[in-house]
Amino acid sequence: MMTNSEFVPPADGETPQQIAEKLGLTFPKQEPGYLNLCIQTGNLLFTSGHVSDLKGKLGQGVTVEQGYQAARDCVVKILRSVYSAHGTLDGLRVIKLLGCVNSTLEFHEQHLVINGASDLLHEIYGKTTDGYHARSALGFVQLPTNAAVEVEAIFEIL
Repeated sequence: MMTNSEFVPPADGETPQQIAEKLGLTFPKQEPGYLNLCIQTGNLLFTSGHVSDLKGKLGQGVTVEQGYQAARDCVVKILRSVYSAHGTLDGLRVIKLLGCVNSTLEFHEQHLVINGASDLLHEIYGKTTDGYHARSALGFVQLPTNAAVEVEAIFEIL
């Protein structure tokens, strides 16, 4: 894991920004909203929780596979907010994710759902380098707007 403060692109020469674009991610201009979707303090970027477009409850009509994709989609939204605030996805290290899963009391695979978020960050930032992050995956009885998944993140600016 990288511990110094200098960004070094992966050995294949592709930067996180290039990898994200190669995966088809786009970064449209974001207009300021009611809350700040990504705020910087010192060398850290904190994102607000970003909810999935998928509605419903895991364990009650929403499958783990659908939840996995919803968590991945949350990270796409997070990366757009990070890009809007920071101007690039390069020069960042993923520090922490909080994954919230709208689930029944019997559902116990929240971690598999939030793997959708972690796996996309591993693809973009590397699984053993800048994408290697701490994470919590929690079940909630309800999320705002009946979203199936909500994810927030902390990034370090290298």
